[in-house]
Amino acid sequence: MSGSLLTRKVTAKDHIQGNSSAAIELVEYGDYQCPHCGRAYPIIKKLQHALGNKLKFVFRNFPLTNIHPDAMNAAVASEAAGKQGKFWEMHDMIFEHQDQLSESYLFSYAQELGLNVEQFQNDMVSEAVISKVEDDFESGMRSGVNGTPSFFINGEKYSNNWDYEPFLNYLKSL
Repeated sequence: MSGSLLTRKVTAKDHIQGNSSAAIELVEYGDYQCPHCGRAYPIIKKLQHALGNKLKFVFRNFPLTNIHPDAMNAAVASEAAGKQGKFWEMHDMIFEHQDQLSESYLFSYAQELGLNVEQFQNDMVSEAVISKVEDDFESGMRSGVNGTPSFFINGEKYSNNWDYEPFLNYLKSL
């Protein structure tokens, strides 16, 4: 642990997977176009499977728009899907097709997920959705996030190895 603390506590406004009262709270600040986040995605899935009810996972958007031109649109798409109760489905779809993040692909994912595409299109440009992404990003900046993926465990920044085995062993030790 590096000592940086999560400045914005996890609330009902966050996207939470797993047991909301789990002993281990893992928050990821991620960028959908970041290759390292793409590598972390299946690791997180394996951790969730291995830890089950002991883990609460939270994903917050941290699009690095200066190096990833499609990151903001992908983040907004996930939040727009969230307005229709499909945040995690879109989150997974985007990470599983990380090399196909143009707007036309994002709309095809919305269709594939059975979203109301007209509502999705409106939400993609809505102030509320864009603000949610910006709020996530700002909370990451205040918490000392300077790259993706950045992980916080029980409110404290985790800067150690996040390959599956060492990460799992660390989480199990808590």
